[in-house]
Amino acid sequence: MDKTEGSRTAVLVCQARAVAHGRLAPDRFADPTASALLRPDELAAVERVRSGRPPEGWGPRMEYEFLRATAEGLVPRTVAIDDAVRERTSPQVVILGAGLDGRAWRMPELAGAAVFEVDHPRSQEDKRQRAAGLSSPAGKVAFVPVDFTADRLDDSLKAAGHRADLPTTWIWEGVVPYLTRAEVAATVRDLAGASAPGSRLVVNYQSPSPAASLGRLLARAMRRLSRRPDPMAHEPWRSAWTPAAMRELLTGQGFAVVGDTDLLSLAGALALPVRSRRSLGSGRVLVADRRAG
Repeated sequence: MDKTEGSRTAVLVCQARAVAHGRLAPDRFADPTASALLRPDELAAVERVRSGRPPEGWGPRMEYEFLRATAEGLVPRTVAIDDAVRERTSPQVVILGAGLDGRAWRMPELAGAAVFEVDHPRSQEDKRQRAAGLSSPAGKVAFVPVDFTADRLDDSLKAAGHRADLPTTWIWEGVVPYLTRAEVAATVRDLAGASAPGSRLVVNYQSPSPAASLGRLLARAMRRLSRRPDPMAHEPWRSAWTPAAMRELLTGQGFAVVGDTDLLSLAGALALPVRSRRSLGSGRVLVADRRAG
């Protein structure tokens, strides 16, 4: 991420959710907060995609298609994560790499819970400004500044009022690929140490896929050729995990994996359109619960 501004990937993800709201799997997916967290110029791109009328010109058409495809990929992972959160209500919810996530404002299931939004300080400052007019059903929304490449997660959460003796639901969405394997392992150790029995971890990660990696490189090259802004220019992917490796990492820290599903299967269950099978096939959502003792 460019340390001088908030995450552009976070804006892209929020735009994609605004595109999908009321249009993709409307009986399972809804995010009315997404448009409220976007600025007018960002909303203009959303409305172009929602209109269903592709613009003329190679560059504008590429932006249109990229945002449309991102929306289709975000719905299955969002639905899966939301379902896992609803299944295990906790007095505390920690959203790691929160970006422009709207769960603290859109999920009534979090009523009364303490929600801790963890993110890079610069992204968090941007989020505070955007969310200033929103009301939350949560009992508390705390913004916890953490640089995952340098700071201790457990220390930062404790300073913000998180209690390690109470169960926590951890939401780790759209972050793991941007961390090295060592940084992922260190974060898991930190959150395991702050997880009382009954805690739940919901993590979205990418499994190795040469085809998906090649497609990503080609897409970035095409955006450069089109001279359009690249939201991921400062946020390269740094790690991918096989399901076996991710399971081993989590079980080694006292978690029991209760589900691990690829996004392609999740999209099929929702009867969603699938145009990027390689990308969806490598994305996964894992659910693990903290064992007692």
